Amino acid sequence: MKKFAIALLGTSLLASVAQANNFDDANDAINYRQSAFGLIAYQFGDMSAMLKGKKEFNQAVFASRASNVAALAKLPHEGFIPGSEKGKTDASANIWQDKADFDDKMAAFVNNAALLAQAAQTGDKNSMKQAFMETGKSCKGCHDVYKKD
Repeated sequence: MKKFAIALLGTSLLASVAQANNFDDANDAINYRQSAFGLIAYQFGDMSAMLKGKKEFNQAVFASRASNVAALAKLPHEGFIPGSEKGKTDASANIWQDKADFDDKMAAFVNNAALLAQAAQTGDKNSMKQAFMETGKSCKGCHDVYKKD
């Protein structure tokens, strides 16, 4: 039930954010989403280094990074406006050809990021690692289909 509630919340937040964009042109949208993804990558990379032992594990920092990813995960979706498949972007035109699937994958990422933030609050390293892996899978699942090589 808890996962369902999070999924429903993530989907509704994603839908409202997607409708709330205010971009003057496609380049603004591209810059916006690339900035958001860059921030997510930094947070995610730091957590990865901690889980792999490349960096000292710090529970408070990990939880903060996970919370940041959960908040940031909601942002990029609104930057995928029509016309923003052109220009300096790694976004594949497939996004606009199968927008419903892309939207579902973005919602899954938002949901998994929220679950990661919850797991990070428990202090249970196994739960955190599992939630981290699920969030990573949702990133990869989207990249495999919707990101240019």
